[in-house]
Amino acid sequence: MTPQRVTLITLGVADLAASRAFYARLGWREHGQSQPGVAFFQMHGAVLGLFGLGDLAADQGRPGVALGTGAITLAQNFASAAEVDAAFAVALAAGGKALKAPEKVFWGGYSGYWADPDGHVWEVAMNPFWPLAADGSLTLAEAP
Repeated sequence: MTPQRVTLITLGVADLAASRAFYARLGWREHGQSQPGVAFFQMHGAVLGLFGLGDLAADQGRPGVALGTGAITLAQNFASAAEVDAAFAVALAAGGKALKAPEKVFWGGYSGYWADPDGHVWEVAMNPFWPLAADGSLTLAEAP
């Protein structure tokens, strides 16, 4: 059985060049293994891929299918509300669309949402119940 993990997240995008430029403006560095039809960004323990919508549908064995966006949220957790605010500001300055400005939330944390140019939703959050490791990784504590 395969362990619980995600090693590659691929986002279907309408304009690969524009999406490459957007993520570069966020400060993300494209990996050298990118190719003309796909962009890869090394993350902490995983890779983010950008793939044209039509090419992605064809690769999935569903040529001609209209792929959607927005039914999933990708999240970045930070150690403080100030870091959340800074990440949100960077996303908007890069061309992201504000969906919900960061604010204190009912569960005791602080979070906001923005969308990339293709409508892929990102959450930026600080969860006081989920402390991050020094390298920024998140490992949930075992239940008592």
